[in-house]
Amino acid sequence: MMLIRVMVLSVLELAIQSRLFLSTFTLAVSAGAVLLLPFSIISNEILLAFPQNYYIQWLNGSLIHGLWNLASLFSNLCLFVLMPFAFFFLESEGFAGLKKGIRARVLETLVMLLLLALLILGMVWVASALIDSDAASMESLYDLWEFYLPYLYSCISLMGCLLLLLCTPVGLSRMFTVMGQLLVKPAILEDLDEQIYMITLEEEALQRRLHGLSSSVEFNIMELEQELENVKTLKTKLERRKKASAWERNLVYPAVMVLLLIETSISVLLVACNILCLLVDETAMPKGTRGPGIGSASLSTFGFVGAALEIILIFYLMVSSVVGFYSLRFFGNFTPKKDDTTMTKIIGNCVSILVLSSALPVMSRTLGLHKLQLSHTSRDSETAKPSANGHQKAL
Repeated sequence: MMLIRVMVLSVLELAIQSRLFLSTFTLAVSAGAVLLLPFSIISNEILLAFPQNYYIQWLNGSLIHGLWNLASLFSNLCLFVLMPFAFFFLESEGFAGLKKGIRARVLETLVMLLLLALLILGMVWVASALIDSDAASMESLYDLWEFYLPYLYSCISLMGCLLLLLCTPVGLSRMFTVMGQLLVKPAILEDLDEQIYMITLEEEALQRRLHGLSSSVEFNIMELEQELENVKTLKTKLERRKKASAWERNLVYPAVMVLLLIETSISVLLVACNILCLLVDETAMPKGTRGPGIGSASLSTFGFVGAALEIILIFYLMVSSVVGFYSLRFFGNFTPKKDDTTMTKIIGNCVSILVLSSALPVMSRTLGLHKLQLSHTSRDSETAKPSANGHQKAL
């Protein structure tokens, strides 16, 4: 009996560790996708500044485009294989009639993954047939590796762009509130000692009322416990404000707010200028043509300083989109909480962050925050060759 219990616990521990590992790997891929765009921008400026330096010859366009291909590959792997596997493995119990255990759960998970793959393949095939009924277009869908997977990933990126368009404005407005909650505000015309004294008296009064109630009044006890928890939280915030130094209260908070205001203003100004350029100048449209390769021309008018500003704005856009995502009512329940987050929510959060990070390069390019061409192949000197069905293949 003891041996069976140990085996069951080991199976459960293995299942939990595998799901946590897959979720951690997905977050790592998301972080890599976010960091790859600033890395490409700064690499381009370094190659322009030191074109003949022996120690940076390893940094070239082939390396950058290879990293982009790997980011796309691992994003597809996490989005369509690893995360669905983690979710189905979490919900699986094994088919009826089979011996319960890790093998039965893995078998059921693999069957569910196969059915999901067939469903997604069919939906994308039907959607492509409805959009473009050309025979060559339908024939190209049979080319799974060269056409189908990039097409499917483009659909996911489109969904991520739409989600970013919805989340980013909300996040830009919420950033000031969030930073105001994290930082210590200046104590202007406030007596913190008096407020702490009043909160302490209120806490003691609630504790006396809570100890005086009988255990039969369950509703009142729960209500008082919640109120007491809120009072303790407010007391902790006031004590933190009191312990904060004068520099932290009077310098850090205004500086951060001014910095947020400047970043928001620059972002809105760049997006407005890009929209005006697209409306007035037809040549500014991103037509997917082959632009200058890595290290050929600067991506910013202001050189290295402009590239650094672009990187800051890209990170600010990503943080704002994440804040806006969790601020939306529909995704409010997805917000992770310490010691109170189910595994299903963890998987949902990982998938959401991966979709947002995958769409960030396309979104920032569309808004005009950078001019990096993301559709190059690693062989810049070659021209794209048409495939047998008449379509050009490009990663």
